[in-house]
Amino acid sequence: MSTSTSAGLRGFASDNAAGVHPAVLEAIAAASAGHAFGYGHDRWTERAENLLKEQFGSGARVYLVWGGTAANVLSLRACCRPWEAAICVDSAHLNVDEAGAPEAIAGVKLLTAAGQDGKLAGEAIERLIVRVGDEHAVQPRVVSISQTTELGTVYSPDEVAAIAELVHAHGLMLHMDGARLCNAAAALHTALAGASTALGVDVLSFGGTKNGLLGAEAVVFTEPGLADGFEYLRKQSLQLASKMRFLAAQFEALLEDELWRSLAEHANQMAARLAAAIDQVPGVTITRPVQANAIFATLPEQSVAPLLEQFDFYVWDERRSEVRLMCAWDTTAEDIDRLAGAVRAVVGA
Repeated sequence: MSTSTSAGLRGFASDNAAGVHPAVLEAIAAASAGHAFGYGHDRWTERAENLLKEQFGSGARVYLVWGGTAANVLSLRACCRPWEAAICVDSAHLNVDEAGAPEAIAGVKLLTAAGQDGKLAGEAIERLIVRVGDEHAVQPRVVSISQTTELGTVYSPDEVAAIAELVHAHGLMLHMDGARLCNAAAALHTALAGASTALGVDVLSFGGTKNGLLGAEAVVFTEPGLADGFEYLRKQSLQLASKMRFLAAQFEALLEDELWRSLAEHANQMAARLAAAIDQVPGVTITRPVQANAIFATLPEQSVAPLLEQFDFYVWDERRSEVRLMCAWDTTAEDIDRLAGAVRAVVGA
């Protein structure tokens, strides 16, 4: 996977490329007035935790952290002992894009299975739940799915509920990487919990950075007992923010008045607009279902370099000339039309 190195171009490489929403910046600035106790002992953190509990359940236990990789790795640390493993799809961010952090930091072996458009199926999970009780074999403990998936698809509520039922029947736990949960919930026209914790997810990594925040994520435990000792794991893993109120203020802005939904809906709508605009261009093939804010497409190989001179995006699979185009909360219709026009011009040429 490669990306362009151009500076100053409009970004379609990732929703991480987008700026911070003005309401979030205002919330951070407001939180900067005066002094407050550190390490989360402040009214902003209390308010953010309460808002997150309103979303994911009054009995949930919530911990704020800096980054998505940390949220995922800490979730696995909380769930697993050193001889236990996590099951995930082979394309999962956990497996592909976290530099071995689950193994190196959490000490958790990943057991991977092939998926369809980034989704993990029940049959694939069951094939990896083997040698249970065998002291010579790593023991499956948690199944991790991503919502949305790394390939831009969305698990339906029925799909998540079925996986949760299967996982729990085997005595395992279900973790969800919700870096783009806002986009999934918006696509499903449901609440955040309706795409995650209400369906049987035990531990959730809830992301805000990809949906307008400066840098804030949360680990949410729906079963309070699973969180026992997590405050020590968070500190030990370098994720206890001294000025926690600045992370908390971002979640306040995101969750109040459902700002998260309007931002995610906009990003999803822009992706649908882009997919429709390039789908009819001869030589362009949309390769994955466009269900949230990501478009995957193959282009004629010779057209990729000229397009990278004008726009930032990832070449997802160089062998297939497959690219990923991400839309964000601040992507405009003009951005979409400009990129679509460039695709028509370059591919047509």
